[in-house]
Amino acid sequence: MVASGSGPAFGERVEYGPNDVCYRHPQVHSFTLCQRCGRTICPECQVVSAVGVLCTDCVKQTQPSTAKRAARASRVTGRRLAASDAPVTYAIMIACGVVFALQLISHYFGTDEVTRALWYAPLYSLPPELLPVGMGFEPWRMLTAMFTHSTGFIFHILFNMYALWLFGRNLEQMIGRIAYLTLYVFAGLGGSLGVMYWAYVSPETINIPTVGASGAIFGVLAATFVAFRAAKVNVTSLAVLLAINIGIGFLPGANISWQAHLGGMVLGAATMGILLATRGPRRKKARIGSLVALGAVLVALACGYLVATPAIF
Repeated sequence: MVASGSGPAFGERVEYGPNDVCYRHPQVHSFTLCQRCGRTICPECQVVSAVGVLCTDCVKQTQPSTAKRAARASRVTGRRLAASDAPVTYAIMIACGVVFALQLISHYFGTDEVTRALWYAPLYSLPPELLPVGMGFEPWRMLTAMFTHSTGFIFHILFNMYALWLFGRNLEQMIGRIAYLTLYVFAGLGGSLGVMYWAYVSPETINIPTVGASGAIFGVLAATFVAFRAAKVNVTSLAVLLAINIGIGFLPGANISWQAHLGGMVLGAATMGILLATRGPRRKKARIGSLVALGAVLVALACGYLVATPAIF
């Protein structure tokens, strides 16, 4: 019995038609079609997937690009940080780690461009007309310096990150994320102010740059000390830790900015004092107003050189 129609019957040999060629390799015949676009594909162009055989172009279109994968990974990381017990502390640690890695790269394969772009020296707070040629009035360095560390002493960043992990997480959980971030920024700025105002006492230090992450860290330690004292917790070990690290800064040849440590401690303790004095939902407006006022005072202090410059000038 012969089947009707133009197609081949069972047992007959199938012949390739003019369109039965791979869309990428016209010289290769094939009967296989891409399950997504329907084009003919040869064995070399076939990719087996969960939905069937696909061509290489469709596989590329269905897979996310590198940029999309990176964006997705950053969103996932952000959600994980937000859901953690101390997202601000972890974010600061990550930022310091990334900056330090860039500092190391520019140190070993360049001329310390990253460190030079972020560090702070009192010179950058001078009025523009007093600055050397090629330099500008760059007060924002008082903030960028709080994420920098010494590339010549690995224990600098190791100690700071350990202290931040040990004390910062507890402090953040105690006072809340926004208050903690405010305290950290104020303490970091306080460290830079300590360096800046010391130039009035010792004008020759106006050209000495500082990598000031320790100022913010010492602010966290001082704030923890104040909070624990208020809660009547034994703070002897923390007091000893602070005293030792402050004392190290005064050792000859230590090359440590005790001015930044002291400035960070003062601002960390002061900010925590405000938070403790205005705690409670009923005093929220007073707390916000006090912190804004303290921030305004710090900004005004950062402009001190515009009013009176050190004696060197």
